[in-house]
Amino acid sequence: MSKIEDFLSTIEEQEIIEAIRLAEKNTSGEIRVHIEKTTKTDVFNRAMEVFHNLKMDNTKLQNAVLIYVAVNDKTFVIYGDKGINDVVSKDFWDTTKDVMQSHFKSGNFKQGLIEGILKAGEKLETYFPWDQSDVNELPNDISKG
Repeated sequence: MSKIEDFLSTIEEQEIIEAIRLAEKNTSGEIRVHIEKTTKTDVFNRAMEVFHNLKMDNTKLQNAVLIYVAVNDKTFVIYGDKGINDVVSKDFWDTTKDVMQSHFKSGNFKQGLIEGILKAGEKLETYFPWDQSDVNELPNDISKG
């Protein structure tokens, strides 16, 4: 089994997907998690490439957030589109990353991802509250590369 298959159990993946669903429940924002074994390029550049490949840059209000994890490289990026980046504080993604990293360091990857998802969801709800015309623009699943 490769590291990507060992990273999260099926049950943990389902709990993360449920966290995405809960985080998006009261916002028009979109959250995705992408996990892959490694990246051959700069991790930030790879996250932007995945963001584009997943069509996250096509949301109506530019309020999508990607949590990208390169398992073997032991690194991750939280990437928010222009709409959300323009309204959150400059250190928001860093503080979110710190919360996630503290869980990751103790080997609790599921909880780190859930905490990051819920924290992003709170900000999305603040700045992009759900209304009746909203549709779920992106799937809530975990993509893998």
